[in-house]
Amino acid sequence: MKKVTSVTFWNDAVGKRLSITYSEIDDTTGQIIRDNYRIDRVLVDKTAVAACDSIADVAQAFIDSIE
Repeated sequence: MKKVTSVTFWNDAVGKRLSITYSEIDDTTGQIIRDNYRIDRVLVDKTAVAACDSIADVAQAFIDSIE
């Protein structure tokens, strides 16, 4: 099984990038096969880009509320 351990997105020259870190675990033994493996993708799906933009808006609202 593969378990996502972190997700990060950011904007750069080619568009919105998504970085995913995950670990792979043996379903039978529970042994970690691969730890902190990372993949990066450029988001091209408009729904996915909109979802990231919504999360960024929530983060900005938190920052705006800091006195």
